[in-house]
Amino acid sequence: MDGFHPFRVLRARGLWIVNGVVTGALALLFAVLYIGANVDPVGHLHKLPVGLVNADRGANVGGEHVNLGARTVESITKSNAGGDAIDWKVMDEQKMNKELGQGKLFGALVVPGDFSSSTTTLISTAADKNPVRPTLTVVTNQSAGSVGSSLARAATTEAATNASRQVGRELSAQAGAEQAKLPPAERLLLADPAVVTVKDGHPLHSHSGLGMTAFYYALVLVVCGMLSANVISGQVDHALGYTHNDMGPLRRHRPLIRASRVQTLAVSSTLMAGLSVLMGSLVLAGAVGIGMDVSHLPLLWLYSVCAIAVAGIGGLALLAVFGTPGMLLVALVFVAMAVPTAGATTPIEALPGFYRFLAEFEPLRQITDGVRSILYYDAQGDAGLTRGWAMLAIGLVAASLFGFGVTRLYDRKGLHRIPSEVEKPTQAGAPA
Repeated sequence: MDGFHPFRVLRARGLWIVNGVVTGALALLFAVLYIGANVDPVGHLHKLPVGLVNADRGANVGGEHVNLGARTVESITKSNAGGDAIDWKVMDEQKMNKELGQGKLFGALVVPGDFSSSTTTLISTAADKNPVRPTLTVVTNQSAGSVGSSLARAATTEAATNASRQVGRELSAQAGAEQAKLPPAERLLLADPAVVTVKDGHPLHSHSGLGMTAFYYALVLVVCGMLSANVISGQVDHALGYTHNDMGPLRRHRPLIRASRVQTLAVSSTLMAGLSVLMGSLVLAGAVGIGMDVSHLPLLWLYSVCAIAVAGIGGLALLAVFGTPGMLLVALVFVAMAVPTAGATTPIEALPGFYRFLAEFEPLRQITDGVRSILYYDAQGDAGLTRGWAMLAIGLVAASLFGFGVTRLYDRKGLHRIPSEVEKPTQAGAPA
């Protein structure tokens, strides 16, 4: 056997087949999961929450009180502008501002208080030569995600334009013969009277990454937990003497300390919990050091430590149960399926149904919601922090039950990593 050249293993068909299947499946899954989630967000858009506010006080026209704002809101809701892509939520300004400040709305369309009075003055031929045009305000919410805010802005702008033209048709009908007396420019103005303005409904600080720092911060927490699980699992195995440790050209091997699978997982999880304090502190220090806008520092620190610990213990559970294939499962669960469903780049409402299902329990989405609440929404529980804490607790319990339950089953069935008694085969021809 010693005469064989190492490169002869490349002739082994199984080596190519096994590695080809694993790496090929991994490449295909990453491509399908990443690209499939983002290939057509507009086509998959379903019930994106957008506010619709009528603050119009109305106006008296010909002895009759009219409220064009109410008509505008009614026309938008009845026409179901955007189909089922937009979930128009009729509310007052106070509730709109509250829900924008909790990330529950991706945008809003506001009809101002003087909409009717400004609009009806356009009918009169005696109106000022420079009449004040009515406005419709499109409110954006970049803190809820740049893509979601852009989708809401496009939908509300289209709805505002259509509403302006509808009001123009009503004004033209009311003007009747008087319309012919108006100059051409004013007739065009009458046909499309409203000016559409845009403003940010929940402004962020300049160092908030246009609403993306929460996602990237959460991603760092998950990656720290995931990678640390691989490192800690290997180092614990080395410390117990189950594997050797290569450091460049040096190879070290410790004496074997027999440990059950449950004991090994317990040691790894304890180490992960302790080191999460260090990692969470350094992640926060790094973010603050490079100038990221942060708030509620003690709470963000605690949340960071817990998020890393839960992600890491979840990774350790998969490694303990599945062994080497567990590394691939960790990558799939914490990266491949997590990033597209985090709701940070593309909103959950713009994902295909399969991804919306994954988003209900994928850890990155839950952690991102909690971080976003702390950074952007004054740590309000309703803005995602309560759900974030709850899902971290559920994730920790699920990972512990799965990891310790299956490893205990392995131990009870005698599926030890190294059998307690190793039979030494008798060599052929050796004396008995």
